[in-house]
Amino acid sequence: MLGDNKKTQMPEPQQALEGRKQAMRISERHFVSSRPLQGPFPDNMRRALFGLGCFWGAERRFWQVEGVFSTAVGYAAGYTENPTYEEVCTGQTGHNEVVLVVFDPDVLSYQELLRIFWESHNPTQGMRQGNDVGSQYRSGIYCFDDTQRTLAESSREAYQKRLNEVVHGTITTEIIDAPEFYYAEDYHQQYLAKNPNGYCGLGGTGVCFPVV
Repeated sequence: MLGDNKKTQMPEPQQALEGRKQAMRISERHFVSSRPLQGPFPDNMRRALFGLGCFWGAERRFWQVEGVFSTAVGYAAGYTENPTYEEVCTGQTGHNEVVLVVFDPDVLSYQELLRIFWESHNPTQGMRQGNDVGSQYRSGIYCFDDTQRTLAESSREAYQKRLNEVVHGTITTEIIDAPEFYYAEDYHQQYLAKNPNGYCGLGGTGVCFPVV
C-alpha cells in the first residue's frame, strides 16, 4: 500500500474531488454484534472517532473492548462529500480512514479509549502508518465535545512525555472537532471478522500509556 508524494500531501479544498450527494448504502447490523451499525443508538451511548492507520485492524481493536456498543469504519476530516474508497486512496479527498466507536460511558471511559488509541499505533509517523503511506493513514482524534477535546489534548501531552523517555519521536496526531463522518463501503465494515486472514497493519510503539 505504498503511495507517492502526492498522497502524503493534503489537497486544498478547491483541489479535492467533488464527490456526490448520495450516501453509501451499508448493512443495518454490525456483522459481529448484530447491533445497529448506523443507529439509532440507545440514548445513554456516547461516540468517539479515531484515525490510526488502516481502519480494518483499528475497528477490530475497538469492537473487542467491553463497553463498546457498536463500531463502524468510514472517512472523515477531508473535503469530498460521500467519497468512495478508490477516491480516498488517491489522496485527493483529504479524508482519513477512521473508526466510529459507540460506547457505554457507564462501562467504558473515554480515557480508556484514548489509552487504547495511543497504544495501538505509532502516532509519530505523519502521513503514514507502517507500510501504509498516504494522508488517509494519519493519526487523528476527532472530538464530539469540549470534554473529549480536553482529555484528548491532555493524553497527547502525557504520551509524548512517555515517548520522550525512550527517544521515540514527536507525535503528529491531529486533534480537532469531529467532522462529518461518511460510512465506508459495506465490505469494509467489520472486514477482519468477514475475512479472518485479511491484512492488518496495526502496530504500536511498544510504549505503554502512563497510568494516571
